[in-house]
Amino acid sequence: MVLTYANLRARYGALVSLGLPIVVGQIGNVVLGFADTLMVGHHSMQELAAASFVNTMFTLVVLFATGFSYGLTPVAGALFGRGERGLIGCAVKNSLAANMGLSVALVAVCALFCVNIHRFGQPEELLPLMRPYLWVNIASLPFLCCFNTFKQFFDAITDTKTPMFVIIFGNVLNIFGNWVLIYGKLGAPELGLFGAGVSTALSRVVMAVLCVLLFFRYGRYRDFRTGFAAARVSRGEVRHLASLGFPVALQLGMESAAFSLSAIFVGWIGTTALAAHQVTITVSQLLYMVNSGMAAAVAVRVSYFAGQRDWPAVWRTAMSGLQLVLAIAATLSVPVFLLRNVVSLWFTDSLEVCALVSVTVYPLIAYQIGDAVQYTFANALRGIECVRPMIWIAFFSYFVVSLPLGWLLGIRLGYGLVGVWSAFPVCLTTAGLLYFWCFKRKVRGRFK
Repeated sequence: MVLTYANLRARYGALVSLGLPIVVGQIGNVVLGFADTLMVGHHSMQELAAASFVNTMFTLVVLFATGFSYGLTPVAGALFGRGERGLIGCAVKNSLAANMGLSVALVAVCALFCVNIHRFGQPEELLPLMRPYLWVNIASLPFLCCFNTFKQFFDAITDTKTPMFVIIFGNVLNIFGNWVLIYGKLGAPELGLFGAGVSTALSRVVMAVLCVLLFFRYGRYRDFRTGFAAARVSRGEVRHLASLGFPVALQLGMESAAFSLSAIFVGWIGTTALAAHQVTITVSQLLYMVNSGMAAAVAVRVSYFAGQRDWPAVWRTAMSGLQLVLAIAATLSVPVFLLRNVVSLWFTDSLEVCALVSVTVYPLIAYQIGDAVQYTFANALRGIECVRPMIWIAFFSYFVVSLPLGWLLGIRLGYGLVGVWSAFPVCLTTAGLLYFWCFKRKVRGRFK
């Protein structure tokens, strides 16, 4: 096919128009952590190291909650493809019930972790900083789960701009709150890392409230509200949504665990390694959110065509999405490589941290191709409601491959932080190839 503007627009236009607002919103999620890391790092290196461990572990919880909410996307997307708006409102109500139930369980698990945080071998002097910061993040979990539900609704009906603007507003509020509460501005007490946690929690509350108000007040959602009001919470529907969301939550959770549990290994290496790990994680989250944001558009478009049983369009959408995500990943790797020697100076003045980050960037860049493949086809599988195979693929890739290899290279063989990070290109490429194989087997078999 000749590469013309019309051809490119037909092939990639819908994905880009859906994906860009999701990408902006996803970057906004990174800004929450990025702003905390940047502003806390300039308050003290000890607080930066404490934030590293807490944020890395709490990201596991956030991604699990986000993945669980993804169960709504293929259901609402398929209904939207068939024009059944009232049933979408019913699905939203049941999804909200499922996600709020999950938030209760997550609060209990996180509280147990916080009480026993001293058992994870972290530097003793950081524990008084870690606990209050973690507690305030735990308190915000129900609001995060509420926001997740409505974001998936907006995305599924292709209204990706609404959550984008909500997230942008929440991040502006969070950055302002950080400035006030971390440094004690405008007469507020100087709370340091705890102030960053309070500001982040408040921004999550505001974003959840805004989504609820928009859904129940804005005229364009009237048909969906009618279905929402008429529906009852159904145990069967909640179970169905949970059966779609839980495998995705486990997949994202196990992927995050490859990073989060590796932070325990990093803590054994020392405070400087933890600080460098936090800086590299923050950079990697920027790449993750951009790439996964565009890949999320694949799930929306795939679910739309799956609802119409147009399987050739499902395949074309997934392959076009892969090409877009690969191009984005390659493009973003260039500035990361060029800024490898200075990026840590945005967070801390420590030259030891700077030197360690400059070499840890190499495995970060190395895993971008495999990561792009696994983002795309994990979302494509989600779009066709084929989520159960994702559990065993994620378990094998992240627990059988990544964690043992990270321990072997980083701790046993003594390569330190770089050794721990060198396991990630292997596990992410493994996951990507297995997701692709599974998607191909499921979709190509349905062609006439």
